[in-house]
This record gives sequence, structure tokens and C-alpha cells, in this order.
Amino acid sequence: MWYLIRGREATDALARRRAARSDHVARLEALRSAGRLLVAGPIPAIDAADPGPAGFHGSAVIAEFDSLASAREWAEQDPYIERGVWTSAEVDPFVPVLP
Repeated sequence: MWYLIRGREATDALARRRAARSDHVARLEALRSAGRLLVAGPIPAIDAADPGPAGFHGSAVIAEFDSLASAREWAEQDPYIERGVWTSAEVDPFVPVLP
């Protein structure tokens, strides 16, 4: 099943985000290579693709996992959680309808 993972950004996490980004993206690339990633990306704190020093509110990942428990485990092991970029990661089942 598909799951929406919503990472909530910590205050002043931009430097930590930059430092952890390559490890975070590597995990997403592994999902993509396995055909299990629908979409992933940051949520800017302002209305701009590159929010600069305003940073981000968090990130969204929609990916396929065997269970809600495995999606939660994956999220909790993300470098953004481990390195204090995200304060939490909410995980919910997701049903793609369009496109």
C-alpha cells in the first residue's frame, strides 16, 4: 500500500537539512530504484521554489510499503529525524487516484 510521510521541520533546521540531505536523498533513490516512490519533496516555508533562509516547513514522501508499521519504521530511521531536521514524521495510508 502507499503511504504519505509528512516530516515536520524543526526550528532553524536549514543547516542541519543541508548537512543530512545527501543521506536523505540516497534513501529516496533506493525507494525509486525499487519502483516504490511516487513523489517526494520539501515544503517551502514561503511561496517560492527556493525559499532561501526562510527554509522549509518539512517534507512530503509518498511511497509504497508492506504495512503502516514498516512505513513508520522507515520514516523514523530517516537521517532528517536522526539529525534533528524533522521533529516528527507523521505517516498515513494514501490512495493515489490521479493522474
